[in-house]
Order: sequence, then C-alpha cells, then structure tokens
Amino acid sequence: MRKLLTARPRPRILVAVSCLVAALIVALLPVPPGATPAAAATTEDSAVTKSGVKGKYDDFSGLKVTVHQTEGLHSQSVRVSWDGGAPTRPSASFNVDYLQIMQCWGDDPSGPDREQCVFGAGTTTGAGNGRVVRYGTGTTAGSEEDPQEDTKYTGAFPFVPFRPANGEPATTSSHDYTYFGPLDSNEQKASRTFSNGSGETQFEVQDGIQADYLGCGVNTAAAGSTPAPRPCWLVVVPRGVHEANGNEIANPDSDRLVSSPLSATNWAQRIVFRLDFQPVDNFCPEGQPERAVPGSELADDAVSSWGPKLCTSQGNTFTFNREAEELARGEVLGATEDTPAMGVTVDPVVQAGDGPRVVHAPLAVSGLVIAFFIEGPTGVMQEMKLTPRLVAKMLTHSYVHDVPWTNVCDPSYCDSLDAAHLKGNPLYFTRDKEFLDLNPGYADLAAQVDPMSLMVPQGDSDTTRIVWNWLQSDKDARDFLSGKPDENGMRVNPYFKELNLADESDLTNFPKSDPTVKPGINYDPSYALATYTVLDLDPYTSDLHDGAVKTRRGNNGRTTVYAQPQDQAPPKVVNVAPAPGLRCVMAIVDAASAARYGLQTAALRNADGNFVKPSVESLQAGVGDMKAYPDNSAVLKPDPSRAKGQAYPLTAVTYAAASVNQAAKDRKAYADLIRYAAGPGQTQGLAAGQLPPGYAPLPAELRRQAEAAAADLERGDPGSDSSTGDPNANGSGGGAAGGDTGGTSSGAGGGGSSAGGTSGGSSSSPSAAAAPNSSASPSSGPQQNAAATRQGITPGDILGVIRWVLLAVLFLGGISGLAGPVMLRYAQRRIP
Repeated sequence: MRKLLTARPRPRILVAVSCLVAALIVALLPVPPGATPAAAATTEDSAVTKSGVKGKYDDFSGLKVTVHQTEGLHSQSVRVSWDGGAPTRPSASFNVDYLQIMQCWGDDPSGPDREQCVFGAGTTTGAGNGRVVRYGTGTTAGSEEDPQEDTKYTGAFPFVPFRPANGEPATTSSHDYTYFGPLDSNEQKASRTFSNGSGETQFEVQDGIQADYLGCGVNTAAAGSTPAPRPCWLVVVPRGVHEANGNEIANPDSDRLVSSPLSATNWAQRIVFRLDFQPVDNFCPEGQPERAVPGSELADDAVSSWGPKLCTSQGNTFTFNREAEELARGEVLGATEDTPAMGVTVDPVVQAGDGPRVVHAPLAVSGLVIAFFIEGPTGVMQEMKLTPRLVAKMLTHSYVHDVPWTNVCDPSYCDSLDAAHLKGNPLYFTRDKEFLDLNPGYADLAAQVDPMSLMVPQGDSDTTRIVWNWLQSDKDARDFLSGKPDENGMRVNPYFKELNLADESDLTNFPKSDPTVKPGINYDPSYALATYTVLDLDPYTSDLHDGAVKTRRGNNGRTTVYAQPQDQAPPKVVNVAPAPGLRCVMAIVDAASAARYGLQTAALRNADGNFVKPSVESLQAGVGDMKAYPDNSAVLKPDPSRAKGQAYPLTAVTYAAASVNQAAKDRKAYADLIRYAAGPGQTQGLAAGQLPPGYAPLPAELRRQAEAAAADLERGDPGSDSSTGDPNANGSGGGAAGGDTGGTSSGAGGGGSSAGGTSGGSSSSPSAAAAPNSSASPSSGPQQNAAATRQGITPGDILGVIRWVLLAVLFLGGISGLAGPVMLRYAQRRIP
C-alpha cells in the first residue's frame, strides 16, 4: 500500500510543473496593443523599375531607375533611386553624367510631350540650358544645331513653350514664369550619380490643387460618368558626356553640358513613369451639410485623410482649415445651434463664467520636428544632433550670416564690418564648435556649403510655445538666452537678449528683432541702392507645411541678391536658388509634413540627455511622460522637461474641442468624426481614411477617452434645448445615437469602434469627460458619473483578460497538481 501511494503521484507532478511553466510563459508574453493597429500598405507596393536606352551618342542601357511610389499620390515626395549609371563628374559639381527629373502632364497613354513638362525655371548653371534648344558651347543661336530638331521652334533663342493642362495659353518665352518659377518649380536640374553607379533623391510631386497647370488627379470624365482622375508622369532624362549635336565634353573638370533635356536628341533618351494621383475634386456627394474643422496644423494631414471616408460612409462632409489654435478656441466658445463648430487644439479651451460645457477628445499624436535637406559633394546628409542651446542660437539669429551682410560694399553706404554686434560669433552653425563636436561629419561640408537660416512659421501657435518651453527647460539654453556666452565665447544676439526669452512663459511666436539693413549682395555702388533686412534674408514660412515644401526644394525664398537696373527697374533684391549639390536648408515643421516630403529630421536632446528622433515609439513615449493640465484633467500638457528615456521632447496631442451648446445633428456629426478618429482612423497607412506617416496611434487610454467624449458630446446637457431633436436630420447620418447608458456605435466605414461598454480605465489617465473647469458642468449626477467612467473595450483589452484568466487556470492547476502528492506524502508519514 505504501508503495502504491508513492508511485502514482509522479505523472501528476510532471503535469503540475508543466502547468506552472506554461503559466510563466503566458505571463511573459506581450499583450497585443489595442491602440496600435497594424500598418497598411507601404509606398513600395507601387514601385516601378525601368531601364535606360542606348542613345545616339551615350549608352544608358545599363541604367535602372526605380520610382518607389507611383499610385495613391497627392502633393508629397517620392523616392527615386538608380544604379548602373556613370559617376557624375567632377564630384563637386554637375558638368557631365547626371540625371534630370521633371513632372509632366499628358493624356496620351504613351506619355507626355516636351511642352507638357515643368522644367527650365531659374538658373541653369551646371545643369543644362532650361527650355532653350540651342546647343554646344557656341554663343550664336543655332550655331550648333541638333540634327534631330526640326524647325518647329524658331527665333533668336528657340525654346520649347510650356502648355498647361488647364487650357490657358502657352508660355511666350523661356523665362515666362506665368505657371512656375524658381520658387515653386519642382524640377530637379541635376541629381548626382556616385562612384558606385548608384544615386537616390526625393522628388516633390504636385497634385492639381498645388499645381492646376498640371492637373494631376483632376477628374477628366464626362459628367455622370465614373470619375477618372488625370494621371501624370515623372520623366527622367539621363545625361552623359555628349551635347545634343554630338559634341563631347572632353574636359569635364572645366567644361560642362549646356544643352537642354528638352532638345529632341536628349528627350529621345527619356525614361517615363506613369503617376496615379488621388482624386482632388470634391469627392463628397453633393448636397451634404459641410462643416469646417479649424485649428492646429498638427492634425491637418490626419483629418484630411479621414475626410473622404467620413463623407462617403457617414454622410458627413468635413473640411479642415489650418488656423491658430487660439482662433479655433474662440470659435468653439462662440458655437450655437446656428453656428456649429468643432476646433482642433493643443491647449484646452478655457471658458469664463457658467458658459456651456466643452468636450475634449484626443484626435492624434504628433509633434514638431527640425527637418533638414543638406547636400554637398559627398551627397545628402542623413543625421544630425541638436541641443536646445544650438536651436536657441539659430532662433535668435546669433550666427553672423543669419543677419544681413554684404560681399561688395561701398563704405559710403554700409559698415566696414558685417554684423559688428555679433563680432566673434561663428559665421554659420556648421562652423560652431558645439555643433561640430556633436556632428563631426559636417566638418568638411562647412567650407563648401553656406547654410540658410532656420525657417520658422509666422503667427501665433500653441506648438511654438512647446519649442520655447524645450529651450527654457535646458540650463545651457536658458543661460545663453539670458546673455551668458557658451564655452567658446559665442553670445546671444543683443537684440534678442532684451526680449526675456529665457523666462517668458507664454511665447507663441518666433520674433525676428534684428534691425540690420544692408545693400544687396553683389551690389554695384555705381547703381541706385537696393537693400535687404533680416526678413528678406530669412522670410517666415506661411505655416509648417510650407516650411516642409521649401526645405524639400532647398530654397527658403530669401531675396538678397542685387539685381542691376538693366535686369530690373527699379533695382531690387531677388532670389537666386542655390546650385544643385550645394544646398543647406532647415525648418521647424510638423512630423507629418516632414514624412510626407521625405525630409531628414534631427535627433533632439531630451531631459535625460538622450538624443531622440521622432518615431512612433518615441512619440508614444512622449505621451506617456505627459501629465494633464492642472485646470483640465481631460487634456495632456506638452512638457519637454518631462521627456525622459526615449521620449521625444516636442511631442504633442491634438484634441477635438466642441461645445454641447449645438444642435443635436451637429453634435452627432462631430461625435461620429471623433469615433472614426479613435477607431479605424488610427490604422497607419497611406490610403484615404488611414493615419498618415508622421503620426503615432493613440494609446488605448486616449482612444477610450475619445469614445467616451463622443458619447458625451452627442448626448449633450440634459434638459437643454440642444439635447433634444432628431440627430439624423439634414443628412447627419452614421450610426445610432447613444443614450445615457453609452450604447453608441459608430457608422464609420471600415469598421467602427464602440463608444460605450463597461467601465474601466486607469486612475492616472485623464478623465474621459471632465469639464474644462469646475463651473462648466454639474458637480454631481448620474449622467456625469456615467460619462466619467464610461470606457470602450479594445481587442487588446479582451486578449489581456483572456491571458490573465488562462494564467490563473494554469497556476491553480499547477498548485493543485503539486498539492495532491504533498498531502499524500504527509498522509503516508502519519500511517502507522
């Protein structure tokens, strides 16, 4: 009997131990995050590769060019890469062996003709001869004719006119900038091939909104027919060592190609890619109510992406308007049943007195970035580290050539020294020891490329305050702004020291306070005086998106170069675009615009001393370090001083803010937008309705908060006139209205998220439906309590519950399995 009792428990012990091991494994497995949907298709899904041809004089048959996105385009950049090319010579400029890239329109399925292409704006030094089709090195028009060119283009300087897609007249000269000019052309006059035969560039494509003369994405179908967005074309013209008439550039170190890529012989070597654009016409059904959504530019790309899905699946048409957050907050407070409004803000809406309640719902996680496009003889720079003090130096124009200067100067008109008040400071940030210690790879670039000033947007914004708070949270930057020199003796521009930038708590703009005035660069004292100021040298961008576009083009639009009377009457300062291969442009932009235009972004030092680049992970870590505003627990406050670990310091959350003092149909429409944003709108991807690159999905707590806020907004205040009425009137559409129990469901296309269910949530998260201040909502009551605790359940939450139930079962099974043998052994000992 004793032998039987000791032998039988062994299998049980094995099973019990297996259960405990399985429980340990389950406990260590990560829970799938309910707030981070899988990313959708990438740009590479529509990549197209084509080969060159053997030309009349140069052989490009070994050249393979890839355009990495050819479908679903809008105004953005696309990556173009190639291999099998001859290296550009010389390495420091573009004399021979390079690529010329342009965007064209054209309804012929085989591709565009020369007159439909955007090319030839501005200077042509080192990169062909614009639209003029004269050839070789001769100075007489037609002295070296292209054998392939017919007599279609005549005159003293025969040129290929540009015919726009919108039916307007063609251009009348090679310098007719009616449709595009040096500041808005997206052409790439020269792109470098490196010594290994490869190259890469980001090319800016423009849709029919940005460039109506191209009409890309405009519907070309007859009324009543299936929409047919116009395709466009990306054309690559490879250049070798021969002119269009066969003359060879024998000495590339001193001579260069001058013939145009639009000449017949060069054009015959083109490589053509079809580009398909998203529709730019009004994609919403006619007759639907249209509601404007003004506010923070940080939410622009996200709301604009959600719009097409909302108007086709829910019957709600929303138009996002970039607007200062303070203006949007004013519209929210002024909303009535006759003037509905929902604004997008970073800081909360603060109302005085006993005005109507305002609901805040998280929409998107993004942030500000310092984007750059810096290229030299060795290629495009990919990485950069910046401290708060370095950015403080840039924003205060404390580098000598960040204020007006001149390289030709008559003492009777200007000072003998440039920027005497900055004497001893470096000329540029690329010559600042602090910068070079962090970025040693820029040491060789400093002597070859002159940087433009850091571009910043005009006007007031909540997001600008985040930048200044980042600088003020850093001791070195704060000391510099206060007047203390850095370790190398560099001092703040004295005109900015007077502004108290180190301590001012409500800085919402970027001042340009230096009053220096200088004659235009290359000014000839024998002519009338033309001067420029810091605003000419470093003009504001109109907004964050504009800063990204200008960075992509490598030109901030400065007007500093003197134009003599024979060129301009009266004389004035004009813009001269930097030469290809010698561009250095930086701007403060939003993360979504930087991603949209393929810009590099700097790694910024956070409160822990770590240099962090913006990414999904670092943006979400930035949200995790935030705390709510003291007077509004529903809104997280951007606070760079709290960004630690791998948190990105310029992270921000944008919020939809809407008053309950609106008609039921309007509150429901805005609630449906919030539900879509918190649900399918958080799926990352490039298609309409998805979350574009540059954003991070909302964490689960913020998604639940948004769903609860949507239900609260739709319900309105009990007993008020605005809480009654038919919410589906006038085409508001989209799912059933939620009652007091929070059983509201979304009618969003692509799957909605429930705005209701069991209560839950963390005590550390913002209250789901907290009022902006204590006087804005009732202090108690079942409606408020229900709204404050109502949370949605995500798939990740369900999987988490299953995980812990399974863990408990396995653990209890293991303990029970071990308990049996233990009790038996104990019993054996007691058997006499």
